[in-house]
Amino acid sequence: MAKAAAVRTIVLASASAARRDMLARAGVTFEIVPAQIDERAIQDVLTGEDSEVEAADVAELLAEAKARDVSERHPGALVVGSDQILEFEDEILSKPADVAQARASLKLLRGATHQLHAGVAIAIDGEVVWSMVDSASLTMRQFSDKFLSTYIAEEGDGLCASVGAYKLEGRGLQLFERIDGDFFTILGMPLLPLLAELRARGALLV
Repeated sequence: MAKAAAVRTIVLASASAARRDMLARAGVTFEIVPAQIDERAIQDVLTGEDSEVEAADVAELLAEAKARDVSERHPGALVVGSDQILEFEDEILSKPADVAQARASLKLLRGATHQLHAGVAIAIDGEVVWSMVDSASLTMRQFSDKFLSTYIAEEGDGLCASVGAYKLEGRGLQLFERIDGDFFTILGMPLLPLLAELRARGALLV
């Protein structure tokens, strides 16, 4: 009788709690090995002067870089890398460094529409074998300054953990009047396409 093919180890190349929770809640068994790359330096190169790289492409390329980095140190594993970019009026916004920056970001986005681009990639032995990017469009309502101050006081330093200074799965939902896009993409990783690819590669049951 022929032996069944060995199931590859799945490794998440990210320290993101949101991505870890997504995979865990979906019943995926995986290891966590954060990538050791300078994301800001790579992003600066991709978006430098005269660059024609779109914001969505930046998310995908960063996801690929993370997956590639970890896969080089974990031969044979299916390494998943993911990244998310917030785009507002053709500019990329970074995570706020402190609560003051979070307040400034929320004031900037108030009453306007921005995009979240989430990229995901799989690499094996240092080579990217699959990647994709998905985008969502989110419109914030014209919330009052009083609401903003209360929201910031209640969320505190947690605002600095995500681009845009909000978590849609919590109180941050009250900031919005319209959301168009996949929920998992907004959380930071296009989960359904990733699960489909893992199944196609024999890492999950069909």
